[in-house]
Amino acid sequence: MEEWFLSLCFATACTLLALLFVRLSGGNNRPAAKKQLPPGPWTLPIIGSLHHVISLLPHRAMMKLSRRHGPLMVLRLGEVPIVVVSSAEAAALVMKTNDLSFADRPRSVTVDIFGCGGKDVAFAAYGDHWRQMRKICVMELLSSTQVKRMEGIRADEVGSLLRNIAATASTGAPINVSEKVMALSNDVVTRAVFGGKFAQQCEYLHELKEALRLLGSFSPVDLFPSSRLVRWLSSDERHMKRSYGRIQHIIANVIEERKAVPASIAGDEDLLDVLLRLQHEDSLEFPLTTQTIGAVLFDIFAAATDTTGTTLAWAMSELMHSPETMEKTQQEVREVLGENKALITNSDIPKLQSVQMVIKETLRLHPPAPLVPRAAREDCIIMGYDIPKGINVLIYSQSPMILHIGTILESLDQRGLRTTT
Repeated sequence: MEEWFLSLCFATACTLLALLFVRLSGGNNRPAAKKQLPPGPWTLPIIGSLHHVISLLPHRAMMKLSRRHGPLMVLRLGEVPIVVVSSAEAAALVMKTNDLSFADRPRSVTVDIFGCGGKDVAFAAYGDHWRQMRKICVMELLSSTQVKRMEGIRADEVGSLLRNIAATASTGAPINVSEKVMALSNDVVTRAVFGGKFAQQCEYLHELKEALRLLGSFSPVDLFPSSRLVRWLSSDERHMKRSYGRIQHIIANVIEERKAVPASIAGDEDLLDVLLRLQHEDSLEFPLTTQTIGAVLFDIFAAATDTTGTTLAWAMSELMHSPETMEKTQQEVREVLGENKALITNSDIPKLQSVQMVIKETLRLHPPAPLVPRAAREDCIIMGYDIPKGINVLIYSQSPMILHIGTILESLDQRGLRTTT
């Protein structure tokens, strides 16, 4: 954070005179159209609203600002204007009522690199390519056959985790549960995607972690996209290209090894087998290249590893701070398992009402992605304010209760969802 801030300050100082010269010389004399934009905090020259949100938890800073300025708020992060949506009513207007108007994802240097130029699913622009990739995910990668296969994988890996914890606990050694849960997520996703461990797995997961760190931070090249000087001074773009290049190189190696062995029969395919089969059939409007497959696999790992582990860790933390809720949840699990079952299965989930409530409250209070990005595809009006085409929109998905609630039990109490035993 300190290195980035110093780089930003230096870039600002170097470009200030040039920007002032352009403005004073009347660079663009055409009057801008009058638009009634949402309110926002006061800004500074060049950096805009950055000084309001620079912190270890920028989304918390945005929430505090939105409590002052309303459910729709405009921030100017460097050169980039952003509309922050922070209420359920405003979010429904953006994501339901006007969903097609906000169907795009924001474009930036970071997104173009890690989204492989929009060839993946998460960062693809709304259109025919996105519809094709979404269809592949729904019909092939998340088919009933694959879901059933993944249930067996989860059962195997959870059983292995429990045996490992029991063996470690018997020696009296401390157990880092967060690390164990994160490893569980990685192992489940690796088996689902590749069918098992592979030679460069540790390197791949290391690069994935670095890529997610870069994706989740404010990069100067994204905040000042028109400044060549910022791109030259900042090392972020070079780090991103190097990290994603390594990820694609590892996937290319795995694909070459997979093509050298006989194809798996239907029903035994892992997710990589499915994508390679579609590539071989060559019947898609937009062909699946090796780069596209690598981008899709990156999306799967990014969406399923860190997010799952983080959510489970938060849920356990919340339960430890709410002994009453933990006791009720444990009793419910024991009743569903009975004396003859060792693991919970998908068919048991509807019976676990307290467990479901704990997970849902955890996701409300600690969502893995507290800011959901969108981009306006056309001019529209939300709650009386003009939202211009092309502007980035961040929907705040974290419950505002987090600012004044101590435990998950208090959250359940305030929402009237707490049940008695």
